[in-house]
Formats: sequence, structure tokens, C-alpha cells
Amino acid sequence: MSFYKSENYIKDVGIAVNAAVGMERLYGSSVLIAGASGLIGSFMADMFLYANKNMNADITVYAMDLSEERLFARFEGVGMERLHFVEHNVNELPDFDFPADYIIHAASPAFPAAFNSDPVGTVMSNILGTKYLLDYGREHGTKRMLYISSGEVYGQGDLSLEAFEETYSGYVDPTSARSCYPNGKRAAETLCASYTKQFGLDTVMVRPSHTYGPTVTRADNRANAQFVNKGLAGEDIVLNSAGNQMRSYTYLADSASAIITVLACGESGNAYNIANSQSRTTIAGFAKEVAAQTGTKVIFADPDEVAKAEMSPIAKQVLSSKKLEGLGWKGQFTVEEGIRHTLDIMREL
Repeated sequence: MSFYKSENYIKDVGIAVNAAVGMERLYGSSVLIAGASGLIGSFMADMFLYANKNMNADITVYAMDLSEERLFARFEGVGMERLHFVEHNVNELPDFDFPADYIIHAASPAFPAAFNSDPVGTVMSNILGTKYLLDYGREHGTKRMLYISSGEVYGQGDLSLEAFEETYSGYVDPTSARSCYPNGKRAAETLCASYTKQFGLDTVMVRPSHTYGPTVTRADNRANAQFVNKGLAGEDIVLNSAGNQMRSYTYLADSASAIITVLACGESGNAYNIANSQSRTTIAGFAKEVAAQTGTKVIFADPDEVAKAEMSPIAKQVLSSKKLEGLGWKGQFTVEEGIRHTLDIMREL
């Protein structure tokens, strides 16, 4: 079933559009989204298309992905008038040529199985892919490029801090292959800031906290995605640890509206955490909420070797949202509400 046949999904896209501060500044423009079939990229594309249909926004969306077939599958049932598919590997030189007022780089492996099986590809999609898109932006008069980084850039942070602000750096072990993701993100952020300083290209960066929602891809094996899938299947949710690690969790509609707020209103050369101050819990707390809403149980087990290799070393990842809220953005969903909306939409699908 197409997402566009889900009334709950369309409602959440509308909520996100209305929560995105300054989105009207993007009306009449063209936006290239790299990673447009992914968790966040696909939802942002739907927000632009929703604004076209309901607000006459006149936004042209170029949706880029490795596979055109995957793009057709993801956007099946949506009007194609302002939507164009671009089949392209972000790690290769662009073989397309069209103007893009805004570029959103959301193309990167973002789940543990990818980090474990292809750490080199994970690093390069962030460094090389970012460089190619920055160069494309320079050559085509792009007004702004937004890079989607990650809350993982804070690494193993100081547990005494209530939340990590954008000026905090934390610690990431450069000799660990698991660091392919956070260090790739860190390097790409520096690359964006360097293009702004050296070439005057307007860039902004966002660092999403743990984002979850119905557009999660089948390959995604992040813990929160596994919890939701298990709960929907009526199976017990297995935790490979005590799950005491505290996290900022952001429902997809909040994450996407916040990112578009930064695209429209963020200060050039700056990074912004993407988090909802009303949406924090432990990994076990998230699992228990899913279990409570699906009538299942949480059980604890010892991790096998694969699970150990894919585990994050981060004991705490709570992100401050003060800088984001300073742009006028406000989160709409608590953890309980976000999980309920995710489950309702996935049940419809």
C-alpha cells in the first residue's frame, strides 16, 4: 500500500509543514534531495509536494537515489508534476545538469549493519558525496546546501552534562572502524564550513537525534526500528543490554520540520541539533513504550557476536534543542505520541 493512501501519514505531513518555520521562503524554488528514498529524505520530499498541492508552493523536487526503481516504489501514488527522479550514486561525479536552488544531502548509510559491513563506503558517502554536491552547488548557483550530519558526532560525551550543545565536541575513537559514521559526519561538516569560508557557498548542518517513524527502510536495523517491527509482528522485543542509555528520540515529522526550519532560517556555516526537549527516554524506555502499545513484552538477552560488533559505544546522547528553538521551531510529538503515530501508519500500510 502507498503511503499516500494512509490518512494518518498525510495528516502528519501536514502537521510537519505547518511546524516548519519559514518554509514559505522556499516557495517557487527547486530542491535537490540526495537520499530521497530514505527515512528523512523521503518525508521531506513529501512535505514539499504537500505544500505544492495545498499551498501552491510551486517547489520543484529532484529526488536522488542509487536506484530509480526504489524511488518509483517509494513515491508510488503521488503526483509527478513537480517531482523528478535522479538515479545517481552520490559517491560519483554528477552526470546530470539542472539548476538546484537548494541541496539537501541526506544520502548516507545510517544503521549499524552498514557500518559493520561497509565502513569505507560509509565514510566516503559522507566525505566524497558531500564534496561532489558542494561542487555542484558552486557550479550551479545554489543558494544554500544543507548537510544532514548526526548526533553521533558528539561520540562518548561527558555523562555529567544534561544535554550536548552544538559547541561541545565529545570523543570519538579514530582507530575504531565503528567510527566510520561519526568521523565521516565530522569531516563532512568541516568540509561544508570550509566551502563557506573559502568559496562563499552558503551551507548549514543539522545533527539529528535518534529519528524514528513509518518511512524506515527494510534494511535499517537500528534498535528503534527493530523494536517497532517486532511489536507490530506481535513478537517479544529483545534487548541485548540493560538499555539504560539515555537518548533524545525525535519522531520523523518533528525531525523533518526542524530540518526544513534550519534550511529556511538557519545561520550560514552553523550546525543545529535536531531534537525535541519533550522527547527523551532510555533505550529500554522506548522499547517498553512500543511493547505497551503493541501488547508485547520486553525481554533481556546476552548479545551474540554480530550484535556486539554493531553496538554503539555511546552511553548518553541527549541533544540540546535551544539553538533550534531559537529559530522559532517547536516539537509537536512526545515519545508516546510519536510511537503511536508510527504504529498507526504502519498498521494501515
